[in-house]
Amino acid sequence: MLTLGVLASIAGVAIALAIDWFPQSASTQAKKVDSLWDIVLVISVPIFILVLVVVLFCVWKFRQRPGEELKDGPPIHGNTQLEVVWTAIPALLLVGLCSYTFFVLDEIEQKDPDELVVNVTGEQFTWTFAYPSVRAGGKPLASSQLYLPKDRPIRFNVRTKDVLHDFWVPQFRMKIDAVPGITTQVRVTPDTVGRYPVVCAELCGVGHATMRQVAHVVEPGEFQRWVRSRQRPAGGAAAGGGGGQAAADGRAIFTGAAGCGGCHTLAAAGTSGQTGPKLDQVLKGEDKAFIRESIVNPGAKIAKGFGPNIMPENFGQTLTPQELNALVDYLSKETQG
Repeated sequence: MLTLGVLASIAGVAIALAIDWFPQSASTQAKKVDSLWDIVLVISVPIFILVLVVVLFCVWKFRQRPGEELKDGPPIHGNTQLEVVWTAIPALLLVGLCSYTFFVLDEIEQKDPDELVVNVTGEQFTWTFAYPSVRAGGKPLASSQLYLPKDRPIRFNVRTKDVLHDFWVPQFRMKIDAVPGITTQVRVTPDTVGRYPVVCAELCGVGHATMRQVAHVVEPGEFQRWVRSRQRPAGGAAAGGGGGQAAADGRAIFTGAAGCGGCHTLAAAGTSGQTGPKLDQVLKGEDKAFIRESIVNPGAKIAKGFGPNIMPENFGQTLTPQELNALVDYLSKETQG
């Protein structure tokens, strides 16, 4: 029995460590969390297998035989030393694991004097991000996309405008609830350039599955260029009418920056969201003024069959004037054909 348990434990640990449990690691915290997970597997898998082997062996060896239905077991007291051992060992393991977990948590939550503060706001059904240390038009720079410089410690201040949400980038391994009435915090240091999903990990309503944005981890120089591009005043060709470039930018904003495709169906963009109305139908025959108002003030006129407060009302703040113009031009062009 012991030999079988040891062999099965070795195989179980090897299989557990070989499984790719998590998505790509993209932060310094993620590596520490993954190491903690591996240690928990190395300890828990053998215990589970050994206990399972003993249980199955006892079920087979000491099973009730025919004719023994009315018999009772012998009146033994037990083994006090054995009971002390099997109580002490799990207690020591739990204390050890809890202590190690505490030190890992304390390490990954350490403050850094050079950290960049990002204010995260959740609302049904979108995330928006503001950078208090970066000014744009006299206010903190705001965006519907999360841009982060690589290797820079980040402190997220997480709030919600309505119900309970949960801010989570799976590749960072760190998540925190957005709780009505309070501000929660979580720290992350991104260390891998890439685009990662920002999701809500708390059921928050009918559009919960569409509450997704994108975290862009970029080189520090590219982050500064993005900041400067968001600080530029509106003007030039980008703020103009329905040129080809504006239409192309509008499609990218619709499917990416604003995340409209997650909630709306639009044939030209290839999206099939069902949370909001089908734009090919509700915008057909409408002018640009109506389309603009539907974006920045979605409660002004609600499509039949849909309730209020489903679409966020902050796109007028999170989209730059250029982006808003491009999006309006794109939707007007694609829904009037």
